Amino acid sequence: MIKKISLSVLLLASFMFMTTSCEDWLDVNKNVDAPDKVEGYLYLAGIIQQYQGMYWDIRATGPLTQMMGTSSYTTFATHYYSAGSDAGGELWRVIYWLQGMNLENLINQSVEAENWTLAGIGLAIKAYSWDQITKYHGELILKDAFVPGLLSHRYDYQDTIYKAVRNWAYKAIEYLEMNDATGYGTKISANDYIYGGDKQKWIKFAYGVIVNNLASLTNKSDFSTAYATELIDAASKSFTSNADNATVKVAGGGAAAAQGAYNNFWGTNRVNLSRSYWQHEYAVQVFTGTVPAYDPATGNKTPVTGNTYYPYQLAANQIVCDTVITVPGHYDPRVAVKLATTDDPAYTNLDNAYAIKKRKYYGGTFTGLTGPIGTAPSFYGRNSTSAATSTNDAAHDGSGRWLYRDDAPYILMTYAQLKFCLAEALYKIDRKTEALQAFKDGVKADLQFTGDYIVTGKPGKVVDGVQTTLGVTGGDKLTKAIFTTMANEYAAGPYVDGLTEANFTLSHIMMQKWVALYPWGASEAWVDMRKYHYDLAYTGEYPSSGNGWDLSTVTHKWDTDPAKVYKGLYLSPAQVQGRKAAYNTFNEGSPCYRIRPRYNSEYMWNKPSLESLKPISGMAANYQCSIPWFAYPGNMPTK
Repeated sequence: MIKKISLSVLLLASFMFMTTSCEDWLDVNKNVDAPDKVEGYLYLAGIIQQYQGMYWDIRATGPLTQMMGTSSYTTFATHYYSAGSDAGGELWRVIYWLQGMNLENLINQSVEAENWTLAGIGLAIKAYSWDQITKYHGELILKDAFVPGLLSHRYDYQDTIYKAVRNWAYKAIEYLEMNDATGYGTKISANDYIYGGDKQKWIKFAYGVIVNNLASLTNKSDFSTAYATELIDAASKSFTSNADNATVKVAGGGAAAAQGAYNNFWGTNRVNLSRSYWQHEYAVQVFTGTVPAYDPATGNKTPVTGNTYYPYQLAANQIVCDTVITVPGHYDPRVAVKLATTDDPAYTNLDNAYAIKKRKYYGGTFTGLTGPIGTAPSFYGRNSTSAATSTNDAAHDGSGRWLYRDDAPYILMTYAQLKFCLAEALYKIDRKTEALQAFKDGVKADLQFTGDYIVTGKPGKVVDGVQTTLGVTGGDKLTKAIFTTMANEYAAGPYVDGLTEANFTLSHIMMQKWVALYPWGASEAWVDMRKYHYDLAYTGEYPSSGNGWDLSTVTHKWDTDPAKVYKGLYLSPAQVQGRKAAYNTFNEGSPCYRIRPRYNSEYMWNKPSLESLKPISGMAANYQCSIPWFAYPGNMPTK
C-alpha cells in the first residue's frame, strides 16, 4: 500500500516536471488503478526535482544567516518560531514524503535487479538528503522511517544519523564502482537531471557528501583524531573543478511554461523574491568591505562626516575586500553579480570596470527594507515589486538575473564549497600551507562559478541621443568578459594570492565560504555559524544562559578578538548599535540552533516521541534553541 501511494506522488511530480516520456507513462499504468511495480529509473527524475524544496526553506535559513532580510518569514529572522506552522518545513516534506518511499523503492529494486549504477545514484541522493535534513532539524526519525504499520515513530540522535549518512555514501561509491551488466540506454541519462548518468561524477558527489558531513564537525574536540583524516581523504576523491558541481537543471519558460514550477523558485515568474526578501545589511558590508568598527565601550558605530555612503568608520581589518577601487585587486566583483543595485538602470555601463566598481549597494535589516544607510532593492535590482513582463515599453525584470532567473539551476554542492571545507580541516590540524592553497583554490573556483551564470541584460533604447530605460528587460548589469577581467585582478590581489600564511586566519576561510554559499547555500552557512556558536562570548565548551546570553542580550566577541570568526556578525539582541531588540521570551535569551520538525507531521501525530527528546524536549517552547550534536565539542548532554 505504501508503495502504491508513493508511486502516485512520484508520477504526479514527474509529470509536472516533464521528466518522463509519454511511452514510459503509459507503460507504467497497465494497471491504472494500482500499479504494483515500475522500473527503478522511472523514480529518478521526480526524486531529483524535489530538491527545489531546499530553496523553499532558504526563506528560513537566509534570514537566520543574515544573508537575507524578510517581511514574510520574520519569526525566523528574529530566531523564534512556534510549533504551530509548517513554515520552514519543506525539507522534512521532501525527505519523508516527496522522495521518501520513492527513493527507498528505487534503491531496493535496483539492488535486487543488480542495477548497480542506479542503486549507487539512489544511495548518493539519500546520503545527501539526510545530511541536509539532520543539519537542519537535528534529531530525526531514522530507524522507524518507512516501517509499515507504525502509528508513532521514535527519534534517533544525530551521532547515529551522521554515521548512517556516511555509510550510505560509501555504499553508493561501492555500487557505482561495480561492473554493471545492465544496458540502460537513455533510461538513466534522460532522467538524471544532475549528471546525466555520469557514474564518475556521482562517485565524486558521494565523496563530496562525506566531506560536507564531516566539515560540520570541525569544532568538535576530537576532530583532528576522529574525523580530519577521513575528510581530507574524501576531498581528494571528490570534485576537481566546477565541471563537477552538482546542479539540478531547470527548464524555465516564464509565463509560457506549461507549469509554473518549471521555473526556478527564485525566478521572476514565481514572485517569491519580490520585495518580501532582500539582501541583508551584513551581506552588503561583507561584499563591499564596509564592515563597521564598533566602540567596545558603548557598542556604537563612529560617525564619519562628508560621505553619506560611508557614514561610519570602517573596521581596519576587512576580510573579503575593501573600498579601494583605484588599485586592482581590492574590489571583489562578485558583489556586482550576487547582490543587487539600482545603479545603472539603463544598463549603460555593462563593460566599464570603473563605473561598475562605483556602484552602490544597500541592505535592509532583519525585517525591514530600510537599513542603516539606505533601502535594499529587490534581488532583481529595482526599488519595486518584480515585473516579469510589461504591457508597454517600460523597464521590467524579464526572467531575472544570475541564480534569480526562471531557468537558473538549483545549486546543491560546488567545488568551491568543498575546497573551503578542506581548507578549514587543514587549518584545524595546523597544516597551514596546504590550507592556504585550498583557500585560494576555493576563492578562484567561486569566482568562476559566479561568472558562469551571468546573463547580461539589454541596454535601454536611445531616445534623442540619450540611452533610456525603455525596453530594459532585466538581466545582469555587466558582461562575462569584464567580470572575468575584474575576477582575475581580485584573485591576484591582496585578499587571495597576495594573502600570506602569516596573515591567514580562520576568518578568511569561513567568510569566503559564506560568500561562496550566498545565498543558495544558506543552510550550509547556518551549519558553520552554529558550530562556531555565532561568535558568542562564553567560557567553557558551549554557551548557555548567563554564559553567552541572558533574557535581553546575546554577547558577542568583538571583531578585534582574533578568535572571532565572522567579523561584523552580530545577532539581533547584541551589544551593538542597531542590534538591541530582545528575542521572544520563549527563547529564554538563546539564538536559534535548529528548525522544528514539520508541524503537520510531528506536532499533529507524533507528540510523545517529540516529548522524549533530550536535553530539551521537542514539545518545549524553546526547542528551536536546543543545540544539535554537531555543535557540541563533546557529547550531547543527556539532560
